[in-house]
Amino acid sequence: MRICLFPGTFDPVTLGHIDIINRALPLFDQIYIGIGINAAKSPMFSPEQRMEWFKEIYHDEPKVKSVVYEGLTINYCKEIGAKFILRGIRYVSDFEYEKTIADANRTLDKNIETIFLTGEPKYTSVASTIVRDILRNGGDASPFLPEAVIRSLHK
Repeated sequence: MRICLFPGTFDPVTLGHIDIINRALPLFDQIYIGIGINAAKSPMFSPEQRMEWFKEIYHDEPKVKSVVYEGLTINYCKEIGAKFILRGIRYVSDFEYEKTIADANRTLDKNIETIFLTGEPKYTSVASTIVRDILRNGGDASPFLPEAVIRSLHK
């Protein structure tokens, strides 16, 4: 079984994240969306909220599960039996950063492979950091967000 972990903060979930997941669906039997708890970051949305968004978006897709995890991504991969880590790339600078992490993960476990998917050009400018900025300043971030996220923000 081809199991993959798509780790990230997903704060909030954007159309860019959804694009990567949707295009990865045919490649894997199971995709775990791993909402990582990072002590260095103070997220705008709770891990539970982020997990709920994914559950709502993928309620009809049994191959997708959203989970919250702490610690090393490579250790969580071992815990769930994932042999692949999925990462989305928007720019060359993303690749340089992601390759460094992939190399470290390969050193920790050579049996877990990192797979990079490039984002659709229309989502290249969609970054959670920018979306949080728009939201904090009362702007309309809906062009960057899935419907489930927009609905919950309006509540």
